[in-house]
Amino acid sequence: MNSIQARGEELRRLHDAPELLQVVNVWDAVSARVIGDLPDSRALATASHSIAATLGYDDGENIPLDLMLDMVGRIVQATELPVSADLEGGYGDAGETIRRAIGVGAVGANLEDQLRPFDDAVAAVRAAVAAASAEGVPFALNARTDVFLRDAFPTVDERIAEAVRRGRAFLDEGATCVFVPGKLDERTVERLVAGLGERRLSVIAVPGSPSPARLQELGVARVSYGPWTQRVALTALRNSALELYAGGALPPGTQTLN
Repeated sequence: MNSIQARGEELRRLHDAPELLQVVNVWDAVSARVIGDLPDSRALATASHSIAATLGYDDGENIPLDLMLDMVGRIVQATELPVSADLEGGYGDAGETIRRAIGVGAVGANLEDQLRPFDDAVAAVRAAVAAASAEGVPFALNARTDVFLRDAFPTVDERIAEAVRRGRAFLDEGATCVFVPGKLDERTVERLVAGLGERRLSVIAVPGSPSPARLQELGVARVSYGPWTQRVALTALRNSALELYAGGALPPGTQTLN
């Protein structure tokens, strides 16, 4: 899958296919190679939180865009799979940021609304879709709403209603699917799918979330893991260091993956 057009078409196909698209998030070239080489990996997604942490920055667009895109480009070069880039809120110019991400080989992106005013959030999605179209690259935009991550809506019913309102508007502007992060129970997922449509909801899996198999049954399009994959790796590193400091040995079965 050498051309960017082919990778873009494949990523769009994976979002439209009846099977749940499961993406294990990566944060640098070596994590991309390790995950990309697995036979069940069909696409990769970056985690902005993890990339920022790798380079010594807090999450939330504190890392300079140039550094973020440099790492995205390194990840693209490390795999033949299509790569979706987590571009946070678009760094002040969603269209230009999407254009630059395509320039380093990304064929999809997360774009957060950060609960900006409704019209501003919709305009950012419109600009992102237009930028990808202008570049002539098939592009999968995972338009994210932060309704379940912030305290603006006190009840679940209000959060679902606002997520569906925003999500439908994002889809009308050409987004591929709607990303609603948060610890969602099965009933909430069911209601979001009913409001947005089958295979239009994207979620994050956190400890306690429904299983991928159950998410597929519920009609979810995509599941990712955000910073949790890096946390798994760092937990293993920390535990190994504690074992070594206590006089132990490296974990049996450790593989040479780098």
